[in-house]
Amino acid sequence: MKIIGHEKAASFFQGALKKGSLTHAYLMTGPPHVGKMTLARFLARLLNCEAAEPPCGECPQCRKIDTGSHPDVQVIGLVQNENTEAKLISIEQVKEIQHSASLPPFEGKCKVFVIDGAELLSVEAANRLLKTLEEPEDKVVFVLLTMNQNLLPETVISRCQHIELRPLPPVVIETVLTAEGVMEKPRAGLLARLSHGCPGWALQAAGDGSLLRQREEEMDRLAAAVEGGREERFEYAVRLAARYPQHRADVHNVLDLWLDYWRDLLLVKAGCPADLLTNIDRIDKIRETAPHYSLAGIKGFIGTTREAGEQLSQNANPRLVLEVMMLDIPERREIAGTTR
Repeated sequence: MKIIGHEKAASFFQGALKKGSLTHAYLMTGPPHVGKMTLARFLARLLNCEAAEPPCGECPQCRKIDTGSHPDVQVIGLVQNENTEAKLISIEQVKEIQHSASLPPFEGKCKVFVIDGAELLSVEAANRLLKTLEEPEDKVVFVLLTMNQNLLPETVISRCQHIELRPLPPVVIETVLTAEGVMEKPRAGLLARLSHGCPGWALQAAGDGSLLRQREEEMDRLAAAVEGGREERFEYAVRLAARYPQHRADVHNVLDLWLDYWRDLLLVKAGCPADLLTNIDRIDKIRETAPHYSLAGIKGFIGTTREAGEQLSQNANPRLVLEVMMLDIPERREIAGTTR
């Protein structure tokens, strides 16, 4: 389990262990797949490793943590089954954590509880967890992972040491993907840009070709909607809205594709270098399309797309939101010999 791009955070934990200054609770923030869980498991290995210079990655403690089978390292998140669709981490889950935390480590040196998606703690669960954070047990460390710390109670945040993991430069991810010649540079460059600085997504896409195929299909549908008439755009909105109740994350990912596409148009329109673009595999089409839109029109639609995502997150009517978004696609201009 390799730390990618967040070596300073890993070194901070190693230094704190040597100084005896590790605290009982950490809050790691950052976008999905940026490396929060990897760093949390690194900390768990550091606390439980049997080697003189931890973490070695080879001892039984480290191996069990890497495979998710260590009895003293628990990951807590949403619990879903066939009969319920959980949307919050429940107070019952926190009660189970508290009971386990009150017991000594079963096999390792320290118990580590990783709360994945801490922003999804219910109010009751967050308040219950706060009591544990205020009166920590010996040999117990909590690691809260979140995309948005603003969704957590300030009282919980104040009991944790904050570690912010920011997106990595594309060149760092591209270097990892091309290491030892496992992937050709053009594909690695594309995945590095599509990942938005999150190495976990890039590595997943490198091993799962279906992710790129799905993105290709969505980009084709996007292009057809942009180039089509009002009827095609409304049909697109209806199909996308129908997916939203059961596949919310997928629809938000599609809106992210729209933002990337129009951002690329904006960059080309403004004369920015190609290496700043996300969809570098479609650069020729983007360069061909950009002159047909004004800067104001592109900027306006980027704002419209962001607003649509926010409205969906606030449980607005999906079909209405997406139809309005389609109506706001700027008018395509027929031009001759101009770039602005």
